[in-house]
Amino acid sequence: MNSRTTTQEKNVKWQNIVIIFILLFMLVSALPNLYTDKMNIRLVNNNAQSEAIAPQDINALLANKNITVEGIKTSTSGTTITLKNKTDQHAIEKLLTKNYGDDYTVESSIRNDSPAWLTSLNGKPIKLGLDLSGGVLFVLDVDTERALSDRLKGIALDIKSIAIENRIRLGKVSQPNNHSIIIDFSSAKQAANEQLLTKINSNYPELTEKKLAENKIVLSFSSQEQTKFRQEIMKQTLKTMRGRIEELGITEAVTQKQGKNRIRIELPGVHDPEEAKKIIGATASLDFYQLAENARAAGILQMSDKNGRKLKMNSQVIFSGANIKNARSGQDEMGMPLVNLTLDAVGGKKMSLFSKKNVGKPMVTVFSEFYRNTQDEMVKKSKVINVATIQQHLGSQFSITNMSSLQDAQELALLLRAGSLTAPVTIVKQRSIEATLGVDNIDNGIKALTIGITFTLLFMVFWYRALGVIANIALALNLVSLLGLMSLLPGAVLTLPGIAGLVLTVGMAVDTNVLIFERIKEELKRGRKVISAIELGYKSAFSTILDANITTMITGIILYSIGYGPVKGFAIILCLGILTSMFTGVFVSKALTNLSIRENKSQLLGVNL
Repeated sequence: MNSRTTTQEKNVKWQNIVIIFILLFMLVSALPNLYTDKMNIRLVNNNAQSEAIAPQDINALLANKNITVEGIKTSTSGTTITLKNKTDQHAIEKLLTKNYGDDYTVESSIRNDSPAWLTSLNGKPIKLGLDLSGGVLFVLDVDTERALSDRLKGIALDIKSIAIENRIRLGKVSQPNNHSIIIDFSSAKQAANEQLLTKINSNYPELTEKKLAENKIVLSFSSQEQTKFRQEIMKQTLKTMRGRIEELGITEAVTQKQGKNRIRIELPGVHDPEEAKKIIGATASLDFYQLAENARAAGILQMSDKNGRKLKMNSQVIFSGANIKNARSGQDEMGMPLVNLTLDAVGGKKMSLFSKKNVGKPMVTVFSEFYRNTQDEMVKKSKVINVATIQQHLGSQFSITNMSSLQDAQELALLLRAGSLTAPVTIVKQRSIEATLGVDNIDNGIKALTIGITFTLLFMVFWYRALGVIANIALALNLVSLLGLMSLLPGAVLTLPGIAGLVLTVGMAVDTNVLIFERIKEELKRGRKVISAIELGYKSAFSTILDANITTMITGIILYSIGYGPVKGFAIILCLGILTSMFTGVFVSKALTNLSIRENKSQLLGVNL
């Protein structure tokens, strides 16, 4: 076999075209990483008659607070300040508002240095994790036990309401613990007893019924139902937290379950933890009640409104915040703040049935939050935010009026839009990571990567000569492809362990070439010609490389599925690195070898032929 046939050359040609197209695509995807985001704060002139602020005045103002910036530009429309450190954003905004807020509006924006053509392609750099970009870490504790207790309390009230509606006299409905309800039928007739139990079993099939005494029944959740309930609560809480983070406008956040009843939230790039804490840490819920004076109440709930007026309410909720699909703040015709609510199908039906029967009667809106007191006990704090008269038959859309301020209306709308929480949630851990620490991590990671790549490149050139140069080119293209792939994937976030994964990827990519080159050397020693040895070397080594990478990929997928935070960051780089290493180490390397070695030589890899 002295040279390749025409058919082989045609196949090689179209394979090379595909490889070039993929590499160019990955290169363009990776280019945004060469450009950095700049945080700009702009002072916009509200008064045409006011004089422009001199850059030296702003510099002097910031210098008094030991704040340095990258640059200040002044124009007729205002002044633009480019920050050196993103963490100074809130401090500078507060300082400028205090000194120039009367005549200027303070606005902030992020500008990227990338060229217009790259921006038009919607190219974006790799998202950095918490340990590289700085930000805030929250660990939340979800009180599933309290949620289970509240669920049973609601069922107990519903049982009392069913009994009242059907005129069934019960001795007592009690809740001795968080897992069971005891019903005393001593005052009820046998037929009524069976009628009530039939309705309970129909409404709550998940409850297990057990006879405690002749006239007492215990209803409880089985261990399997309790586990299922807790899992559903965690899923609902995770969904709600992700919704709240989206409302904050944070796209690179990591929100995942940690252990049985905890949630880990990483907010990269957030440097004002208190603002995030208000939304994430708030266990806000909204409940609507009927005044007990106009209803046969199964239980009485007493509260005072903001004016000190005592209210007696039917403790059974008409509907809750869980039925709210959307909430927007606004103003009525008189300019008074309000919150416009849109309910789901279940909530709309409940509201329709209730309002139809109670036109002209009041409805009480109660806002509740959970927090831990000094004894580390979970305490529920509720307040009446609205007592409104139902003016007409309402459906799935209506408004909460008489809000104290527009800001209160906006905060309430945001919390309700993001979702109410069934279970109380408290922040058990909060940690802020400064961006300066992230810069140090990136610098150290790049140094480690540079040292590893340098030694690898030198070894390959020394040991494999011409083919070593080809392997080094393939390695460089592997890193470019990996960066491009990470920039393309919305869920890929680079963390410090991810940089360790990059170093590992370098070793794996080189290992692929080492296996191929050693197999080629074996074929040369057996007396095969150079071109034939290269073809057989790549072909026979492929199965070994594929097997090794598949087993590593399985490990990476397991790490990604069960890990969190740094482990997840490492796993995603590992898995993506395997894909790019296979592509560049086998296909790109073979294409480069075919281009450089077109005819048989007298020597290759130190083997004389």
